[in-house]
Amino acid sequence: MAATDGRAGKRPNSVWLTERPPLKRKADQPAGLGLDKIVAATVRLLDAEGLAKFSMRRLAAELGVTAMSVYWYVDTKDDLLELALDSVMGEMRLPDEADTGRDWRDHLRSLAGEYRALLTGHPWVARLLGTYINIGPHSTAFSDASLRVMKESGLSLEQITGGLSAVFQFVYGFATIEGLFNARCAEAGVPVDEYFQQVMTAVQDRPEFAETLENSTEVMAARGGSTVREMRDRDFAFALDLQIAGIEALRDRPGD
Repeated sequence: MAATDGRAGKRPNSVWLTERPPLKRKADQPAGLGLDKIVAATVRLLDAEGLAKFSMRRLAAELGVTAMSVYWYVDTKDDLLELALDSVMGEMRLPDEADTGRDWRDHLRSLAGEYRALLTGHPWVARLLGTYINIGPHSTAFSDASLRVMKESGLSLEQITGGLSAVFQFVYGFATIEGLFNARCAEAGVPVDEYFQQVMTAVQDRPEFAETLENSTEVMAARGGSTVREMRDRDFAFALDLQIAGIEALRDRPGD
């Protein structure tokens, strides 16, 4: 069951389950201010400063209006964050339903790649995905597309949700860690590759890490990739192929 917000008992905590009366601009409302503009500014601030620093006052200052002007369009900060979350979910490209010759594996890889790009491109999204029930139009479209592709895999109805969890929870974990690392490098003002080299150089001189380095050096060399991005891409592609191979193996297992 969805959690309730400060208005406990009134409704689940989702802007998508609230009906607001049509807005009629008041004389003292700033010209040119609208919900789309407010949501776009919210996304920009979240990308630039993160979720912890976001506030309605900070947003109002960014827009050059009063906080009350923003609240005229949304009831709460939670509502606005939910709108921002669904807005960026719309950045993901979904499979073309008209493509009758599509292969479910390729489309699953495409969806997984889009989800990874979303989570790394907007690090604040990972936290909000676990906070809200995600029933906005773009979130629902992504869920529906994922469900359709998984149905095409040949898994039985009772296996589909497990298959979806295996793939997209893997992507969530992989991309969340990747996004946090990228954000840490950005905060430090150091490129990702340079930061990675600094870390590796620092531990090479520490005897307590000698065994770990000895065990991992050969693996790291075989992994390939001259940049952190290349290494991550190789790991992501192979790990996703493992998920797909697992789906195929369990789908075709006798007795299932």
